[in-house]
Amino acid sequence: MKADLFDSQALLFLPASNPRAIAKARASRADLVILDLEDAVRDEDKDAARAAAVEALADPWPMPVAIRVNALGTRWFAKDVAAVLASRADFVVAPMVSFPAEVNAVRENCGKPVLAMIESAAGVIAAPAIARDAAGLIVGTNDLAVDLRLPADAGRDELRFALQSIVLAARAAGIAVFDGVFNRLDDPQGLARECAEARRLGFDGKTLIHPDQIIPCLAAFAPTPDEITRAERLVAAASGGAERFEGAMVEAMHVAAARRLLERARR
Repeated sequence: MKADLFDSQALLFLPASNPRAIAKARASRADLVILDLEDAVRDEDKDAARAAAVEALADPWPMPVAIRVNALGTRWFAKDVAAVLASRADFVVAPMVSFPAEVNAVRENCGKPVLAMIESAAGVIAAPAIARDAAGLIVGTNDLAVDLRLPADAGRDELRFALQSIVLAARAAGIAVFDGVFNRLDDPQGLARECAEARRLGFDGKTLIHPDQIIPCLAAFAPTPDEITRAERLVAAASGGAERFEGAMVEAMHVAAARRLLERARR
């Protein structure tokens, strides 16, 4: 299951209580759909959302589907677990993970691979240990900014150290890692910039909150034509060992990276 997530760039969150959103998500180009039982669902709607999530997963989907449960220890967690167990979800998303024991507890209760959301300073510090037990990491940038007590007008620069730390933790554990959501629905240029930055930071993809964000996200994480043609030239020219290529010294690791890029481009 861990390797499958490396093929995902666009992860779409939607309230499990919204049947119209579920229908749109099923027909979308999202790589992974996350049916949310947590923040996107009001307290009085949570029972209906659980039932809707189970019903939505009764039929096959064209992409993997996860259910985001409420945090371990909340009054909703036990009922969320029952819904996950009754569903055909491929993954469970665990919010507010601060310790690796929480990942293990969610996995043992739900019987599904866990995508752990890092949304606090404690989670960032524990990310290397959390990553060893998770199927993937997701940054909860909104909650993380609040936990770090950043001012309301703080931007990505203030989160950069935390973001890089989470990417490093995922890479060390050999799992996929996904950037947080972009909140402004009427700013496609801003979304494209943030997706491009996330790719430069090493994220495999990004979480999204509206279907209109999917195509810009996929475009930003896709290899560019220049990257593809350079990778093709490098693979064709490689003869083994350290060698000169277009004015630079390259080794086997550079060739392997070029091959991975070309595999992504063919998907």
